[in-house]
Amino acid sequence: MGFGLIRVVEKQMEFMQIDELMLKKYNDPYTKLKLIFERTIHLIDTYHPDEIAIEAPFFGKNVQSMLKLGRAQGVAMAAGLSRQVTITEYSPKKIKMAITGNGNASKEQVAKMLQSLLKMKQLPKNLDATDGLAAAVCHFYNAGKPQAEKSYSGWASFVRNNEKRLG
Repeated sequence: MGFGLIRVVEKQMEFMQIDELMLKKYNDPYTKLKLIFERTIHLIDTYHPDEIAIEAPFFGKNVQSMLKLGRAQGVAMAAGLSRQVTITEYSPKKIKMAITGNGNASKEQVAKMLQSLLKMKQLPKNLDATDGLAAAVCHFYNAGKPQAEKSYSGWASFVRNNEKRLG
């Protein structure tokens, strides 16, 4: 489970932290869910976020993977709700579109754009960690906007409409 934290100061985002919860060493699925809940609570109690952005479940071919992912997302959401933190979900395509201008961008493309946007010195070894940060940055770009998605005809159109983001 990847997560990322940003701070918004005077309508500018600042990178705070990126990390992931390593769960592969645990075989029991209920232990994994407990650890996700506890880590999410710890992050909330430590950083006191105003809002949480999460990647919405996506439909894949493997039903078991979808079920596991949905449970993990639900536990993270329950942790936020238990601390009265507002939660917003974004589809994977919307997150990729907000970061790169391409809803089908690769993890590598998203990670490199995040590194540039947030002036990160280096990226984590495992790019799953950037998923949570990407959701946070997507939420920043969508704050106060209606949920209608913008569409761009290509990279040049995205750059023209997002010059401030490419500084």
